[in-house]
Amino acid sequence: MEMYNAEITEDGENKFLTLELPDNELHIPLTEDEEQKIKEIFNILIKELKKGEFNFQFEQTRNNLYQNISAEYISHLNIELSAVYNELNDFGLLD
Repeated sequence: MEMYNAEITEDGENKFLTLELPDNELHIPLTEDEEQKIKEIFNILIKELKKGEFNFQFEQTRNNLYQNISAEYISHLNIELSAVYNELNDFGLLD
């Protein structure tokens, strides 16, 4: 299983949880409510899973709200990614 990095990035006053894939960076907004953007990102992650299983690692460097939210989000995301990968495998949908 591959491990990719996740980190908090900023663009002006906006903060993002950035997921670093080999060929792409995905930015999940932390300071704005953008459900459609999150759905689009999850669809991209599902397409990437078809190539092989992966998870994200997030190094919590501080104890603040954004760090805590991001660490928890990555923990849940990794559980979901593993479950989706197993379902793709069970249904023969891997590349």
